[in-house]
Parts: sequence; structure tokens; C-alpha cells
Amino acid sequence: MDNKLLLIILDGVPWRNWRRLFGNLEGWVDSGDARVWKIRATLPSISASCYATIHTGVTPQEHGCTGNGNVFRLTQPDVFSQTRLAGGVTGAVAHSFWSEFFNRHPFDYVRDIEYDEPDSDTINHGRFHTMAGYGRDNQMTPSDVDLFATLTNLSLRFGLNYGMLHTCTLDSLGHRFFHESQQMDHACAVMDEMLAPFIPQWLAAGYEIIVTADHGQDDRGHHGGRSELQQDAALYYFGPAKGPAEDTIIDQLQLAPTILSRLGAPVPDTMKAGSFLS
Repeated sequence: MDNKLLLIILDGVPWRNWRRLFGNLEGWVDSGDARVWKIRATLPSISASCYATIHTGVTPQEHGCTGNGNVFRLTQPDVFSQTRLAGGVTGAVAHSFWSEFFNRHPFDYVRDIEYDEPDSDTINHGRFHTMAGYGRDNQMTPSDVDLFATLTNLSLRFGLNYGMLHTCTLDSLGHRFFHESQQMDHACAVMDEMLAPFIPQWLAAGYEIIVTADHGQDDRGHHGGRSELQQDAALYYFGPAKGPAEDTIIDQLQLAPTILSRLGAPVPDTMKAGSFLS
């Protein structure tokens, strides 16, 4: 496999705050280096359910993850396993739910916090965090610049074809402060500035890049249900592929088959939605 792609998931950012507060990403859209579309999350628009859908391309009603309290090893083909079938190398820097969904369940703090398994049929190189003890008064989230640097380290050391990064920082702060607040304006701007220096590095290394969220968040810091603020996020794409008209709303089910198509990996029959890039 020669193609390479990185998926960056910033948890819990609604569409309007992507477009309002992420000046670096929006600057690349203005310069023509990136394109942006609205993406609509599955229902329930709960984090774990969306994580599972993003990588399996099927709904929670099919994969069975109905919320954050119902995490298990998924059985459907996924982006990691299909990339491995095509001979690609995979990596993930993310919350421990991702390891449980796509590698091993339950999560073992010692065994699974960091691993390099070249023969794995899913995730070859994993760096995970649990956020154990998370609450309103203690965010328990790693610094995002550390996460971006870790993904860069893995991609350079191991030649990842597919790398995924997920951070809960903005989702966690949104639950605490709500997205329409001075604190969240600042937090989004800091995230945008932390991410920005890595994008040119990844592009120079030959990666296509997708930056998006798993879901949005409403004015009361909630998500899970059906509303534009809870479901709708932005998706920024850096790469040579052609995409749909700018007013197209992308279905979250399309993300997995799109990634596999860009990598040149087989799209399984379970993924019924079409790619939004060609």
C-alpha cells in the first residue's frame, strides 16, 4: 500500500464553532489548500456510538454500541482491519474506547496503554489514554500538542498508511462551560493553534488529512439526540481528491468507505454508504 491518510477527530465541536473559531483551518479553506463540508453524526450522537460508526460505517442500531456505558469489541469489518488486509500499517492515538472497539476488550492499563504489534490484524501501533477520574472539576485530558506530536512520531517511525487521532479536550470543556462561552472560544482557538504546525508536516510526509468531530454539542453542553447543534460538525479535507458541492451534508456512514477508498483498501459489503471523495 502506497497511499497514506490521517484522520484527526476533535471530539464534540458543533458546526458553527468550527467555522467561527478555527482560523487556521478556515485560512487553508480560503487559500484553496483545504475544503470543508458539514458532516452529520449518527443517532444517538453519543461519543462511543459515533466512534464505532466512524470506523465500521454502520449505524449503532447495527453495531450495537448504544452509548458510552456499552463498549465492547466490535464484530464488523472496520477501517483498521481493512487497511491491514490491503497490506497497510495502522496506528491510533486516542481514548481507550478505540482500543476496546478495534483491538482488545476489556482495556488493560498496563498491556494496552502503549503497544507495537506489527502482526496485528487491526491496530499495529497504539497509544491510548483512559481519562480515568474525569469529572467537572478535573478534566483528565492530555495536552493536545502531545497527542499531535505522538501521532507524528508514530507516522515517522513506523511509516503508517492510516493513522487516527482522537482528543476529548473540547468535548470535556464544552460539558463544563458550554460552547457559547468565553472559555470555549479560547479553548477552540488554542486547539486550532496547536494543530496548525503539524498539518504542513503531515502534508510534506505525503498524507491526505481529514479533520472533523464525532458529533456537535448544544447550548447546554449536551449531545446524544437529534438537533443540528448536537449532530452537525465540520469536515476539513486536505488532499487531491474531488469532493461534492460545498453545501452537501456528509453522512457519518460515508467516512469509513471514503477513507478506505482513498487508501486503496477493500470496502466491505457491510459499508453501504458511498465515498464522498473521488
